[in-house]
Amino acid sequence: MVGIIPEDKINEIRQSIDIVDIIGEYVHLKKQGRNYFGLCPFHGENTPSFSVSTDKQIYHCFGCGAGGNVISFLMDIDGLSFQEAVMKLAEKGKVHLELEKGLNDHTSKTKDTSEEKQMKEAYELLQKFYHHLLVNTTEGQHALEYLLGRGFSKNSIEKFQIGYSLPSWDFTVKWLNKRGFQLPLLEKAGLIIKRESDESYFDRFRNRIMFPIQNSKGETIAFAGRAIEKEDQPKYLNSPETILFNKSNILYNYYRAKGFIKKQQQAILFEGFADVISADTAEIFNGIATMGTSLTEQHVQLIRRMTDSVTICYDSDFAGIEAAYRAGKMLSEQNCNIRIARMPEGLDPDDYIKKYGAEKFRQDVIGASLTFMSFKMEYFRLGKNLQNEGEKLQYIEKIIEEITNLDKAVERDHYLRQLADEFSISLDALKQQQKQIFYATKKNRHHQKEVKTKRFYTEQKNRLFPAHHTAERRLLAHMLQDADVAFKIKELLNGIILYYDEHQAILTYLLGFYEEGNEPDTSKFLLILPDEKLRGIVTELEMMPLNSEVTDREIEDYVYQVLKHQKMLKIKEKENLQKKAEQENDREKALSLAVEILQLRKSL
Repeated sequence: MVGIIPEDKINEIRQSIDIVDIIGEYVHLKKQGRNYFGLCPFHGENTPSFSVSTDKQIYHCFGCGAGGNVISFLMDIDGLSFQEAVMKLAEKGKVHLELEKGLNDHTSKTKDTSEEKQMKEAYELLQKFYHHLLVNTTEGQHALEYLLGRGFSKNSIEKFQIGYSLPSWDFTVKWLNKRGFQLPLLEKAGLIIKRESDESYFDRFRNRIMFPIQNSKGETIAFAGRAIEKEDQPKYLNSPETILFNKSNILYNYYRAKGFIKKQQQAILFEGFADVISADTAEIFNGIATMGTSLTEQHVQLIRRMTDSVTICYDSDFAGIEAAYRAGKMLSEQNCNIRIARMPEGLDPDDYIKKYGAEKFRQDVIGASLTFMSFKMEYFRLGKNLQNEGEKLQYIEKIIEEITNLDKAVERDHYLRQLADEFSISLDALKQQQKQIFYATKKNRHHQKEVKTKRFYTEQKNRLFPAHHTAERRLLAHMLQDADVAFKIKELLNGIILYYDEHQAILTYLLGFYEEGNEPDTSKFLLILPDEKLRGIVTELEMMPLNSEVTDREIEDYVYQVLKHQKMLKIKEKENLQKKAEQENDREKALSLAVEILQLRKSL
């Protein structure tokens, strides 16, 4: 038994699913050799160092050291308990799981006393109540009519759980307080505000259309409230930053869209939630939006977990064009393939869909989107008088610089020809200038590459392990592959404790695992390891390239290195004692220690 769920049932569940499929729901994975690689979801990175093995059913990040099996992945990424992770996998693998009475309630409904959990419960209750007010009550009738008049469908209202907050100053205060939520906690959650005059509380959201904001797990963690009356300002009021909600790392609709993004290998990035909801009615289900902020590095990391292809669909005004350029630049620097969807001036995506319809939006806006290079050729014209010779030459030089940065020769040639045709310039002259810029850029990049290469080799040098450390790692790696080899190594060590505590702990757990009759199965072995650091070491060892068959000589060499290090430590210890004895004029003890040191050296 592992916890309350039988071990054989856990094994059945593990065998019913593929770790690549599960992790693939959270991370955009690409196959390289036998394994799959992607950006680590546990730390920010630009170069994929997160490896998933379908053969061994484990994952390991060579950047941050995270590692484990499919169960530990769900526990870490979704914050689940062991039982909750197993239950989720059982559902995905269609494995019937009979639990002891009360376990399901215990794992999913037990009230967590943490502030974070209570805040989520308050948001969830309020979201349901706001939605009920909008669609089922006379108090919300005018708000519902307002939404329908603005082009929102009843299906969208239901799907996105849009609601309505009453005009009362303290309804939320009283309603949630009556249900056991403490007012200081609700203030910290951003749902209510404390008056400075008498320290009483009042509702943050009053007489507004309420749009729930979910995190990547689908939990409501904030609201965006839109004013109905003109006199109510501001027009849009978002929840403040809290321990649940940070708009710099939340993308609206990410939870619903991520499956479609992965399937279509494309994300459509909008500026606001109204655009996302309108796009959804146009059967564009892979739409996401920033929450009233510019695109951030955290947003980019979220997107790149799912795909490296992004179409940016921002407003067509000057601010929208500027924002699209900044977002496109940030995404392209992270090796994303960028397209820019353009609309007639004065229209945002929401307005366009309402005016021209869904099909026209899909075909004439999303379908006719520009490459990022084509967009930049338009963007760099803004504010320039191309009839002026000086400004025209500046523009051409800037575009040649941008063309130089393109990876593909065909693309470079295409845009140079386009530039030559537009301005009636010799293609050869443009190519000549492009080469000059290319070599100047190449020289600078070569210098940067040298610096980066030196840093890389310095890091690798610092990472080189001493012989005894490498020997311990190699021994453990082979022990993970073969139980007979594991017991042979145990005999050769003859009770010697490994120098590194983590290695000794893994050895002890592994021998116990085999003694219980288990066959080599790293994914299963990880279940008994109590420490995250140990799991990381084990998965790293499993990713090491090893010979399929290890010889006795190789094993003996590794054991020799381990024993040699132990003897070297003893020699050093006795040399220190000998020196101390000499300082104390204890010649007999110093002589005895000298003999022992000589014998140890001979044994080496």
